[in-house]
Amino acid sequence: MSKHLKVAIIGAGPAGIYAGNILKNQHPDVEIDLFDSLPAPYGLIRYGVAPDHPRIKGIVNSLHEMLAEGTIRFYGNVTFGTDLHLKDIREHYHAVIFATGAIKDAQLDIPGIELDGSYGAADFVSWYDGHPDYPRTWPLVAKEVAVLGNGNVALDVARVLAKLPDDMLSTDIPANVYEGLKNSPVTDVHVFGRRGPSSIKFTPIELRELGEVKDVDIVVYEEDFAALPGKDSWFDEDGEGVTNQHKVMARIMNEWRERELTGAPRRLHLHFWHKPVEVLGTDGKVSGMKFERTADAGAGAISHTGEFREYNVQAVYRAIGYFGSELPGIPFDEKYGVIRNDGGRVVDEHGKRITGIYATGWIKRGPVGLIGHTKSDAMETIANLVSDIETLVDPTEESVLTKLIERGVEYTDWSGWLKLNEHELSLGAADTSHVERERVKVVDRDEMVRVSRD
Repeated sequence: MSKHLKVAIIGAGPAGIYAGNILKNQHPDVEIDLFDSLPAPYGLIRYGVAPDHPRIKGIVNSLHEMLAEGTIRFYGNVTFGTDLHLKDIREHYHAVIFATGAIKDAQLDIPGIELDGSYGAADFVSWYDGHPDYPRTWPLVAKEVAVLGNGNVALDVARVLAKLPDDMLSTDIPANVYEGLKNSPVTDVHVFGRRGPSSIKFTPIELRELGEVKDVDIVVYEEDFAALPGKDSWFDEDGEGVTNQHKVMARIMNEWRERELTGAPRRLHLHFWHKPVEVLGTDGKVSGMKFERTADAGAGAISHTGEFREYNVQAVYRAIGYFGSELPGIPFDEKYGVIRNDGGRVVDEHGKRITGIYATGWIKRGPVGLIGHTKSDAMETIANLVSDIETLVDPTEESVLTKLIERGVEYTDWSGWLKLNEHELSLGAADTSHVERERVKVVDRDEMVRVSRD
């Protein structure tokens, strides 16, 4: 007879939900409690993906089905280390899986990065996605903006900054975010990458969507394509892509090279071969950005040219990657921003396995890969957990909810999320703007909890 398991998962984003779903399929005799510090589930999908990405957010539908089955019980507004401790986990569960992701911005150590007007992309994403723990306003006062990075987050940030706010009304964008973007004076958004066009980390969908933004001209610079094709380029000798995906991306970029500017009120510039050197400032505020031109050194590396350029910008957003956050009592690798682990099994600083503690997702492997990669990642972690079943220590206490109630934790649950979901849909239906809106996201944490618990 298989052993009955009780497992806690910390983090209700895709990584945590996928892990729970895989676990229940591999070991049906299991109770799974899914905890999140936010009152609502879905993590990165709800608070880390730009609101004008309906196709990506369609993943919510499959995540919803996994939670609606009832085997995975969602409890929100519960913070690990404050409301729920490792000691509680040990007493109530055979094992715990940490799936807390990576939500902090990676640091960029260059002069001027601390100036007023220099921001981390993760903070801006949290603002425009209505994260309840972030300010309701954002200082959108710059006419010219620099975005540092060549990944999807950089592209999301640039697109949201450049896009006319009325074109965002068909999304779940919160009212305060719409008002902030509406008052933005931005005319030019510059995206800078250290490497060349063949090294961009954008997906073809992201790249294609960028060129379809209404009333925004895409500007590329022919000098950035002069070095193509290089030894490691995904452009071939005819300027086309090597793989099918690369062919699509090369075709899009080549179309932009031929496209004439329309005189649109806003422009989105793509710059390559630019390494950030310094954020320039005047009176403590960002007034420009200094770069060194780089060159292809082969094998994905770049070389320095000694040629420097400066651009007038009044705001800088660094989108050079995310970094995980340390959790109380859990071994953490400060260099890579991940929980120390071996295939998802958490280990101490000496590499010794810690019984009953596991990790999955970005907090396990770092913030790389797309959302779909978390499925295969979770499969490894769950396979190891299932193989460890006989070594797991039986819990000594019953439901942890009793302890949360004693501590005065106003936790939310799945039925509460359904109430909040209906409330947000009703706000969208009642919106009086000229665009039909499906949903308006609730931003205030207290309101989210109140609606969920009423």
